[in-house]
Amino acid sequence: MVTEQRPPGSRTAQWRRYLGVPALLALVCVGVVVFVAFADLDDVERRLLTFDGLRTATLVHLELVGLSTLLVIVLAVPLGILVSRPWARRLTPVVVGLGNIAQSVPSLGVIVLFAILFAPGFGGAVVALVVYAFLPILRNTIVGLQQIDPFVVESARGMGMSSNRVLREIELPLAVPVILAGVRTAAVIGVGTATIGALTNAGGLGSVVYGGIVQSRTPVIVVASILTAVLALLVDHVLGVAENVLRPRGL
Repeated sequence: MVTEQRPPGSRTAQWRRYLGVPALLALVCVGVVVFVAFADLDDVERRLLTFDGLRTATLVHLELVGLSTLLVIVLAVPLGILVSRPWARRLTPVVVGLGNIAQSVPSLGVIVLFAILFAPGFGGAVVALVVYAFLPILRNTIVGLQQIDPFVVESARGMGMSSNRVLREIELPLAVPVILAGVRTAAVIGVGTATIGALTNAGGLGSVVYGGIVQSRTPVIVVASILTAVLALLVDHVLGVAENVLRPRGL
């Protein structure tokens, strides 16, 4: 029996890649904390940059992105599977076209529109983020399933596997890397777009940025923007690690 031999140190190098980015981002966060603690800030800046306030804003931001991304996965992946079936492929241009229309609208317009339709706040922002991040996951699901070699599918069917079993055991595992890349893109888009949700009282780090703009406090804007960028990079890295871990062996 032949076993896969990994070169010495490969696992160590892998863990370095996995932990390097979080460590760097942690240093950035420490730098932000040190700046807030020792910088010459006025009373307004101190009030906007409290530790509890930034922590709460960050958690709300993560809730906005996490819930909206989860809802997009639940909606877009089954729809992408549906339109990739031979009997429904004629619907693919229509479905993708609708997704393109939703994403072509400026993010501010999408968030304001759904704030009007569903009332301002957390819920309206989540719906807007779902609409805005729908296309990457939908498109990647379709592409991931369509790029599978037809001979692999036909061979599985020739072995007596049903269509559902072929989808579950052959097609979806092979499409996982592409689908996860779409999830990664959608989540990062969500981090940036959720910042605008502060204009509709959705909360998150955008509320800190907006407070700094209203009060004309540049340090507040810079700190909140850095934390938003750190959050986007962290989400991208974590989903990138998940993409590598969940990738089927041999791909």
